[in-house]
Amino acid sequence: MTDKLFTPLKLGPATLQHRVVMAPLTRMRASADGNVPTALNALYYAQRATPGGLLIAEATPVSWQGHGHPNVPGIHTAAQVKGWRQVTDAVHAQGGVIYLQLWHTGRVSHSSHQPDGARPVGPSAIAAQGMTMDAARQPVPYEVPRALATDEMPALVDSWRQAAAQAMQAGFDGVEIHGANGYLLEQFLQSRSNVRTDAYGGSIENRCRLHLEIAEVVAREIGADRTGIRLSPWGIANDSGEADPLPLYTHLVAELARLNLVYLHLIEPRASGTGKADIAREGQPSAAQTFRPLWPNVLIDAGGFDRDGALQAVEEGRADAVAFGRYFISNPDLPRRLQIGAPLTPYHRPTFYGGGAEGYTDYPDHPTQAQQAAAAG
Repeated sequence: MTDKLFTPLKLGPATLQHRVVMAPLTRMRASADGNVPTALNALYYAQRATPGGLLIAEATPVSWQGHGHPNVPGIHTAAQVKGWRQVTDAVHAQGGVIYLQLWHTGRVSHSSHQPDGARPVGPSAIAAQGMTMDAARQPVPYEVPRALATDEMPALVDSWRQAAAQAMQAGFDGVEIHGANGYLLEQFLQSRSNVRTDAYGGSIENRCRLHLEIAEVVAREIGADRTGIRLSPWGIANDSGEADPLPLYTHLVAELARLNLVYLHLIEPRASGTGKADIAREGQPSAAQTFRPLWPNVLIDAGGFDRDGALQAVEEGRADAVAFGRYFISNPDLPRRLQIGAPLTPYHRPTFYGGGAEGYTDYPDHPTQAQQAAAAG
């Protein structure tokens, strides 16, 4: 019997041939001049593409204001669109499916990343606790953001629509709205970072408004069947976290379901914080199990999965697909390794962010049976 993790799955216009998804992973390897994807980025994604396999490309700012890290690719200039086209062409040449994650870092940016050195923006003038990285790659404290004015919101929402349209021009099969991990959309969602008194603050309905407005305009622009969204209901990344997230996220997921988006991508709370360290928060609720009854379309689960956990999540119906991050970095052929039960190459955390080919495109595939036989003589 074939494990369900390796059976086809309909995803909008595409049919995936397996359910092992590459999670969006910030790698900081775009060009320093213009934040443009390069041939090295195209090679990286092509190495991880499989026929009918879904890759979700790294978090990509929708505007210059949305940037918050060095050397991350954008999707808001003609040069960036052209750079991404070589990535999507390389993935499609391998038979892969690729979505782009649309991003705005909000208050966890730094003025050194902002046009004219302006303060980063957020829902309210409340600084996140902790440290970030400035444009010189030095650790610096988070700054107090400038609260976005109500009359700025339509243009902010439209920047996501434009980014989605440009993603399609760049050849992506769809987009994922980044509504998680303490970035701008989640900052609006949560009461610890949003103390507004206008239509975007206060009640749960108001705090969910930005997520829903962006999801609606993106779905209208490129089709709901090409629009996914990522959430982290119990997450604590980037000084996020809601005291009682269940009422908030129950409302949000139910309202997003009305828009008929092609997928919901959930980060399990046990894995929040793994971008910066190997943290496992045990004893946490299951995000997928909690929200599965509210979500009628594809549900992708992510966060700290191993092979057995992924097989079980899909077999039991808690998720339709499972996304892997760190092990997709060090195992470009991860779906095949998981299918045959091959050992996984360990990842090397110091090469995650920035640099060149080392720790990026130099991880080998697992030898095939023919290669193993040839090596054995």
